[in-house]
Amino acid sequence: MAINPQTGEFLAGLAAASEDQPSRSEQTPEEARLGYLALSSILGEGPGLSEVLDSWINQIPIRIYRPRQRALAPCVLFFHGGGWVIGDLETHDRECRKIAQGADCTVISVDYRLAPEHPFPAAHEDCLSVLKQVYHHPSEFGVDKHKIALVGESAGGGLTAFLALAARDYAIPIALQMMLYPVTDARAYAPGSVIKATSSAIENAEGPLLTRETMNFFVKHTCAGVDPDEASRDWRLSPLLANDHRDLAPAYIATCELDPLRDEGDAYARKLIDAGVKVEHKRWPGQPHCLMQFSNILDDGKALMTDMTTSLNSAFRRINT
Repeated sequence: MAINPQTGEFLAGLAAASEDQPSRSEQTPEEARLGYLALSSILGEGPGLSEVLDSWINQIPIRIYRPRQRALAPCVLFFHGGGWVIGDLETHDRECRKIAQGADCTVISVDYRLAPEHPFPAAHEDCLSVLKQVYHHPSEFGVDKHKIALVGESAGGGLTAFLALAARDYAIPIALQMMLYPVTDARAYAPGSVIKATSSAIENAEGPLLTRETMNFFVKHTCAGVDPDEASRDWRLSPLLANDHRDLAPAYIATCELDPLRDEGDAYARKLIDAGVKVEHKRWPGQPHCLMQFSNILDDGKALMTDMTTSLNSAFRRINT
């Protein structure tokens, strides 16, 4: 499992620049948020678009990206990563711009509530509220309700998995559920857990980038004030544990070889395939967590972004409205 040479060189520079930073377990959520925003700020900008607008849905902040003006555009609902604790509209602005341009669609990025101020299931409730509003009131956003895709990375990938399951139960059609190195089973990261960690969580416990310590930090704060064992076994936080994965939207799942979350992402792909769901599953060798966010810097990051927008375009074209 050798790291990609280009990625290794880039990450070595990052590590040298942050060697005086405390470990994740020693940071407060506020410090971790600032660090994540600082990382994002050095990764470059996204393309200019026809319109980028900040707004709200049911008091939930959103940012709308439009590559061009039209009445009924396909729509991506985007859910950022960050363990339900860090991340916001700014940390993933670049990626949303690229998705909007590459897939020629409206992107609505959701600034869901973060833990520990708003523990589980606050983020899930916010994201479901946005999905319902966009689907039932598409004219407010100028989107085609039959061409809604869900895209999320890491914790946002877990939110995407949850929403696809909920959408099925609410009879909301989804064109594609796209999960990038998603969290699909939070049990082993919960405080006091006796659940055995996956092989990838053990192999990649020290990263690069995402570590088991960081996942423990995220789940601890996500479960602040609630029973962490009960919360981590809830299918909303661990969608791999849902009772039924049949009749879900087609899926695109990307996992990375050097990611602690690799095995649970792979397991979710197998779970969907076994349930009869159409799945496009790609594993990126020699790459760590967060690969999409390095699309301005790494060749594989750029290739992943191209793969994503190609799959979104194909999903939207399959639907005639």
